[in-house]
Amino acid sequence: MDSQTIKTAVRERYAGFVTNSTRGSLAARIPPDPQVEAQPSCCSTSSSSCGCGPDSDPGAASLGLGYGVQDLAAVPEGANLGLGCGNPVALASLKPGETVLDLGSGAGFDAFLASKRVGPTGRVIGVDMTPQMIERATTLAATHGYANVEFRLGDIEALPLADASVDVIISNCVVNLSTDKARTFREAYRVLKPGGRLMVSDLVLERPLPEAIRQDMDIYGACVAGALLKADYLKAIEAAGFLGLAVAGERRYGLDMFSPELMEAARQRYPELGPEELETAAGAVLSLQLEATKSPRACGCAPTCCGG
Repeated sequence: MDSQTIKTAVRERYAGFVTNSTRGSLAARIPPDPQVEAQPSCCSTSSSSCGCGPDSDPGAASLGLGYGVQDLAAVPEGANLGLGCGNPVALASLKPGETVLDLGSGAGFDAFLASKRVGPTGRVIGVDMTPQMIERATTLAATHGYANVEFRLGDIEALPLADASVDVIISNCVVNLSTDKARTFREAYRVLKPGGRLMVSDLVLERPLPEAIRQDMDIYGACVAGALLKADYLKAIEAAGFLGLAVAGERRYGLDMFSPELMEAARQRYPELGPEELETAAGAVLSLQLEATKSPRACGCAPTCCGG
């Protein structure tokens, strides 16, 4: 799959979440195989607040990811699509007056939360490559009086921002969708001010996925097939020049997150994979909350282009 094909497919998929008001978290973004009868839920009865299934409440999904009830009440209706895998705003320790960049801002959920924390003297910029997401977020901002928030259409691999222009970067389950994650982190480094902070929630892999799953565009759009191995993801951040990289939180997506019905659908979708391979793949996904900083004495570019 070439980069442009992937981007087009991801953009169309996430436009659909706005157009069709699709809800849910990780598993809800994996559409069933057209040859397999749709199942009512992807959650086992033992799962709690897993947020999956097209009829599930995105608010419940967000509560299970670390957001509070007050967070859900603080944003405009329609901003939370329940598509995250963590709560980067809670990690960011945002301060009044700071400028915050949200990579892959979607309909604006995290951006609106950030705007409350930086206050009227602060500023929040959301960047997303899906026009429908930008349109919804911009409309919500204007309708609900978020004067310190703006949304820009663009790729996170080529950010439409000036060098050293933001204090904090947040991102929620988006970098895994990038076709060039190393470049994405270099861009993040470029636009951060010296001493700026990076706070990311994202999905990574504990072990490689079978090739059949890696080549499945539906699973790529579900933030899984394009995910890096954990070690490679961390290396990409450090290679961009960031310091003090730390894993602030880690959550495993175990088999209990997937109902027997969903596993049966997977067996029919990938007949070439045995039960053990499917179970191993289902348990390979990790949700990480990461933090890192840009050196207080850093130049505007990454070490690879300015010699450190």
